[in-house]
Amino acid sequence: MSDETEKQADEEVETESQGPRGGERLAEARRDQQISVHEIAKELHLDEPKVRALEHNDFDMIGAPVFAKGHLKKYARLVGVDEGDVLKDYYELTRSASIPPVVSSRPRPRREVSPGPWIAAIVVLIVVASVYWWLTSRPAVVETPEPPVEEVMPQQEPAAVEVDQPEAIAVDMTPEPEQPEASEAVADDGALRLLVTYSGDCWTEITDASGRRLFFDLGKEGRTVELSGTPPFNVLFGNAENVSLQVNGSEYAIGAAERRGRTARLTISGT
Repeated sequence: MSDETEKQADEEVETESQGPRGGERLAEARRDQQISVHEIAKELHLDEPKVRALEHNDFDMIGAPVFAKGHLKKYARLVGVDEGDVLKDYYELTRSASIPPVVSSRPRPRREVSPGPWIAAIVVLIVVASVYWWLTSRPAVVETPEPPVEEVMPQQEPAAVEVDQPEAIAVDMTPEPEQPEASEAVADDGALRLLVTYSGDCWTEITDASGRRLFFDLGKEGRTVELSGTPPFNVLFGNAENVSLQVNGSEYAIGAAERRGRTARLTISGT
């Protein structure tokens, strides 16, 4: 076996020991949650070939690096993968393209200092010193100020000030009768109310009978989502074991017929 063949075999063994990296992590998480490529492409606003290029770490097909990193981060949030791990894989996979070029430094030419500015500065200093000496050597003339003349003003008696007495104001202290509080009428609008509590990460899609998208996101552990709309609701859970439901204030159990592995598709009418 040649040295080149042994080197290639070592690289293949090293790649296999590292496991999935970058987009491969995202593809594996998507398959585990049984989410289709079409659904991911719709959320990322990409076509399916570009989503598959992300999953195969073919980042040149996406465009500029800023777009590839942005799509990787959003994809990671959709399937519940740590964004930091995905970006670390991205930088390791693309590190050869980010090596800065070597720039050789050139010696800067030595500037010759002209004596002209120094001579001008010395002349200015001499002129300033001469003017200062001439001003300080003149005899000082002291002027004696005349005493000020004070004018005596005749004292005036203070004028009498008339103070108006306030008139008495009659105040009616009779308490006003209390007005009864208006009771609020609660109307039944016929809407279905659904409360979803997450005990772990779970991709969730919920629409009502009118086709309005009520919730389309990754539910995180400890999060509670309250929704209302026109029944029935069409619901998809990527990991049904991590959710608990309440329909119109009552507990709702997901049946075995509505489960398929860890995912669950169900229709909730509220009746």
